[in-house]
Amino acid sequence: MDKLFSPFTIKNISLNNRIVMPALASFLVGIDGSISDTTVEHYRRRAAGGPAMVIMEACAVSPEGVVSSHQAVIYDDRFIDGLSKIARAMKEEGTVPAIQIHHGGRQTSVKVINSKPVAPSPLPCPTIRGEVEPLTVDGIQQLVQKFGDAAHRACQAGFELIEIHGAHGYLVNQFLSQFSNIREDEYGGDVAGRSRFAREIVEEIRNRLGPKIPISFKISAEEYVDSGLTTEQSIEILKILVPAGIDVVQVSAGNDVTPEWICQPMFMEKACLVESANQVKRVLDIPVMTVGRINDPLIANEIIEQNKADLVCIGRGLLADPELPNKAREGRLDEIRTCIACNTCMQSIFKRGRIECLVNPMLGREKEMAFIPTDNPKKVMVIGGGPGGLNVAWVAAKRGHTVHVYEKRSELGGQLVPGSTPGHKSELRTLIRFQKKQAELFGVQCHLNHEVNVQDIQAIQPDVVVLATGSLPVLPSVEGIDNDIVLTYEDVLIGGSPHFRNVVVIGGGPTGLELALHLAEYGCATTVIEMLPKIGRGLEAMTKKIILKRLKKYNTTILTDTRLLKIEGNGVIVANKDQPEQFIETDKVVIAIGTRPDTRLYDKIKSLGYKLYQVGDCLEPRNAKEAIYESAVLGRRI
Repeated sequence: MDKLFSPFTIKNISLNNRIVMPALASFLVGIDGSISDTTVEHYRRRAAGGPAMVIMEACAVSPEGVVSSHQAVIYDDRFIDGLSKIARAMKEEGTVPAIQIHHGGRQTSVKVINSKPVAPSPLPCPTIRGEVEPLTVDGIQQLVQKFGDAAHRACQAGFELIEIHGAHGYLVNQFLSQFSNIREDEYGGDVAGRSRFAREIVEEIRNRLGPKIPISFKISAEEYVDSGLTTEQSIEILKILVPAGIDVVQVSAGNDVTPEWICQPMFMEKACLVESANQVKRVLDIPVMTVGRINDPLIANEIIEQNKADLVCIGRGLLADPELPNKAREGRLDEIRTCIACNTCMQSIFKRGRIECLVNPMLGREKEMAFIPTDNPKKVMVIGGGPGGLNVAWVAAKRGHTVHVYEKRSELGGQLVPGSTPGHKSELRTLIRFQKKQAELFGVQCHLNHEVNVQDIQAIQPDVVVLATGSLPVLPSVEGIDNDIVLTYEDVLIGGSPHFRNVVVIGGGPTGLELALHLAEYGCATTVIEMLPKIGRGLEAMTKKIILKRLKKYNTTILTDTRLLKIEGNGVIVANKDQPEQFIETDKVVIAIGTRPDTRLYDKIKSLGYKLYQVGDCLEPRNAKEAIYESAVLGRRI
């Protein structure tokens, strides 16, 4: 990977490799804009992992420009001191400290800013809705000044590159695009008019900072909406901004209507925005950064090798494993905790108000979840080799305990093994690989094809027993449930290619929909039956959007508010408010309505006096993120 780790220069800044961490919201900021030790440690860990440059998350240049009460802000001098702690931490770890400045425009709400959001035109955000306040020319000029003030504060705080957020449907992007800008004055109309706001911001920052500080501009080259930006239009815009003073461009995509292009889920191709970056690079004389589902250093190296971009942005990949650059440089590729593009990070920001990661439970908790060696080594017996069991095993072993894992199947991974069967979820295997490698590195002894009983435990005499025995599929209490045409979702996923043509999936939750798509991709005519009025409850929003779009492409039938009444030898009888009974002929019926804890072994050993813990589904059915987090906590507590 010589190309990926070759040096590069942006103006007067020397980068020791081609990896950049782009600005990613963490929301680890106080509601008063304060920067805590947690915030600083988050960035310190990313910088210490070896990227050449880290761009701090978007900082609002004005109070009405924030999109969340926990967004980073830079609209007042009182924030300089806190921001300087982040810049200093980055620099101490040998990484160039950069920062992104930002205004949300219409992509916020009255609830957040206590006033109408401002926008180029009287067009509300299509997803948030609500009235907006079109900016006057005087208001625009004030914001240009505020961007300049913010850039000046950023330099005072010690950041060495300033990036203007001109993408993703935020204010600057709103001006650039005919999708959101229908002004008829000098800030609208043709490309030059729509680019004027961005150009004036660049010129203001350049005039304020002088010639030496590099300025980056992040653009959504493609918005993937009618009247939205295309790469060709974005190149025209950039040709205006380069003479105004930008030194590097980060080529992204998407806006508020097409967020799946901003933070691409696992369904989408890796490095899916590289060609847009390549088109920009062929016509501009400034460095180009590419971004978008680049989670593999081999792919990153190939991009640089083929000269499709000068720098590669790895964002979620450094959330999942901040040590990714160092591990890649040292050839330890199988030790990388790969981002699986599940978008838990994005979902957690908006649902939980802070960033979290499915594969990395330490994200945002770097200080509280530090590894502390044990001063009382114990023999730990972990029963179950799924994600929860493996995680508690290697964490405990890393701390100095002797750990044995017992798995009844012939391979480790638990539910991740069948879960990774659908093509769009194959990257789950990287998590299995990582967990297995960690277990190997820290001396965990794994025993496969060994279903543990009480006698085994009594013979081994462990100090601690951890049950990670998982869950069992829930089967509905309906006539015909024992019929030969009935399968569980596990039966389908571990059974190889389906050899039936028609299938009814009972359950329209995440498992049912993903299974339906998997079967549809194999050519099965699929019908989904869901009792609730809506499907996909619990699915991450962007993932759900793509799944539903693909199911529609395959003409999948989806029946909501519909109950399963009976299973017959050649089909099912269902009911809804329109039809008290409807027969659907099918070859197979697949049950995907949920799981229940497998407590059979726990019930047998709980009175034997062992120090006993449960993690994962055997305690309560939950997702892999929760299982990995609680097992990481337990591994540090034993």
